[in-house]
Amino acid sequence: MPLSPFNIPKAHHFIGGVWQRGSDVLEMTDPSNTQHLTTIARGTADDIDAAVKAAQGALDGEWGRMTALERGRILTKIGNKVLEHVDALAELEARDVGKPLGQARADAVALARYMEFYGGAADKVHGETIPYQEGYTVYTLREPHGVTGHIIPWNYPMQILGRSVGAALTMGNACVLKPAEEACLTALAFAAIAAEAGLPAGALNLVTGLGAEAGAALSSHPGVQHMSFTGSVRTGELIQAAASKNVIPVTLELGGKSPQLVFDDADIDRALPFLVNAGIQNAGQTCSASSRILVQRGVYQDVVDRMSAAYRALKVGPAMDNLQLGPLISARQKKIVTGFIEKGADLNLVAQGEIVTDAQGHYVAPTLFADVPADHPLAREEIFGPIQVIIPFDDEADALRIANGTDFGLVASVWTKDGARQMRLAKALKSGQVFINNYGAGGGVELPFGGVNKSGHGREKGFEALYGFSALKTVAAWHG
Repeated sequence: MPLSPFNIPKAHHFIGGVWQRGSDVLEMTDPSNTQHLTTIARGTADDIDAAVKAAQGALDGEWGRMTALERGRILTKIGNKVLEHVDALAELEARDVGKPLGQARADAVALARYMEFYGGAADKVHGETIPYQEGYTVYTLREPHGVTGHIIPWNYPMQILGRSVGAALTMGNACVLKPAEEACLTALAFAAIAAEAGLPAGALNLVTGLGAEAGAALSSHPGVQHMSFTGSVRTGELIQAAASKNVIPVTLELGGKSPQLVFDDADIDRALPFLVNAGIQNAGQTCSASSRILVQRGVYQDVVDRMSAAYRALKVGPAMDNLQLGPLISARQKKIVTGFIEKGADLNLVAQGEIVTDAQGHYVAPTLFADVPADHPLAREEIFGPIQVIIPFDDEADALRIANGTDFGLVASVWTKDGARQMRLAKALKSGQVFINNYGAGGGVELPFGGVNKSGHGREKGFEALYGFSALKTVAAWHG
């Protein structure tokens, strides 16, 4: 598939502002039909080394000399150019990832919003003065780490690139990006857009390839001063171990098993779209997907009936058909998800959506289980597919015990009109984000995002991301 209108040559990396042909290639397929899509370069440790050196060169040169105001203007220009190419980016993402075209378009708009937000924030991250002993003036500075490494997943390439690379560039770091091999077309397009907008050569470098090769080389490279990774727990463990040998900070966002707690006094009419959509968006391939619906017994059957009706109306088909769900990313992911459905053979399967295509893609019907024990694998393990489980609870204490009863802690939601209960649960839930009578708050570029426990550590999005992509320096001047 040609990468027009971006004029990107196939099987090339983007290093030091130049497209460089890879020494080996990987063939990519369209998950909607399993047909050949494009060819990408299979990056090596040498490619990563060249990218790190190019990034350091940018820090030593034009990019490192820029003021925060100048960096912000460039990021704003990048955002404007992303908006000019929203439709083209959306089609690339839909064909590459398999997500419905409308959802892919929303991701492209979100990428532009990240650039706009961070462009405006660039000159607004300040240090502070600290009252101290007589004769001293003490103040703090926020400085870039240097070269930052970024490994992003295949489920939301544009959004996660925006929140990670955008924040790092804002603070004056130079980036080396390794997108997931399954979906890197919009990342390549972004590199072309950024260069066109005036981002100096070497400030953003992109190496495609396998995680075990290019990704491993990036996370262990001694020239990298900070690593950012979004993906599986196991891969996050490997990246943190590799980075620890260089004693550098790591931001990890590793997924979740996010619950929504529905109490008897909840507004079910308002809650229903959030209960369903938060589980099936992007075919459930979302770290913050709400895969557990906890419902108090007084409204339990009502919620089961309403969610079941909603599930039976869901349609699954090719990404370009723009239905509610597209295919999963790969045959491997389809095997994992169907394996979980088989694990639920002993459960109460109450509803499934409909696959409405004969295309040979990686399709799985969205599946809803009810009356699921809280200790069942479907209620504890991250599935990364369109499966939700409904679990009954008795009271607030019971709901909290179940909600906090997994290894994860990324997102949670509470549906209740009781203000005191809202506050109690917001504090007691072990989660990086808690939403009251909503889920996700519309994406929230401004809202710090990250998890606890095995959902990872560090924060992305908002100003917290900027603090994470900078190092704090304290200056104590004695003047008598």
